[in-house]
Amino acid sequence: MDRKIQILLVSGIIITLIVFLINVYAAGVVFILFAALVMSLFIMQDSTTLSDVVAELKEDAKGIMIRNNGNADAVKIHVALVPANIEFNIAVLAPDQINEYPLEKMITEVRAVITFENVMGDKFSRTYNLSACGNQYDPLKPMIPLFKWK
Repeated sequence: MDRKIQILLVSGIIITLIVFLINVYAAGVVFILFAALVMSLFIMQDSTTLSDVVAELKEDAKGIMIRNNGNADAVKIHVALVPANIEFNIAVLAPDQINEYPLEKMITEVRAVITFENVMGDKFSRTYNLSACGNQYDPLKPMIPLFKWK
């Protein structure tokens, strides 16, 4: 367990006991707040080794941009552009780093199949349909559009 989490856990128990002497209900609220804080720290530790590789077409459709949106390095990246019969490899892609691969001619529509590993050796695969006419990457697009997104 991380030293910061241990300090937070001990201080939370001590503060909860002090508030318990004043009011039982307030101590329950303080305990729940500290428990939620400790759980969020555990969740943050799980996401430190995750990498997320995204593929996009350049504005002029003469290249592919590979970007790492994760929190850790992505290694052994293999990109295959399916109907174009183009394959290339990237050794390492740091978080928030972009690698551009130039193409010989413009591509109107292609499917990019990406396989990569994180620093722990876990293997991942992503597939992106890339089109010069639309479907740009939008980080604010909800996974489940409930209220008529756009």
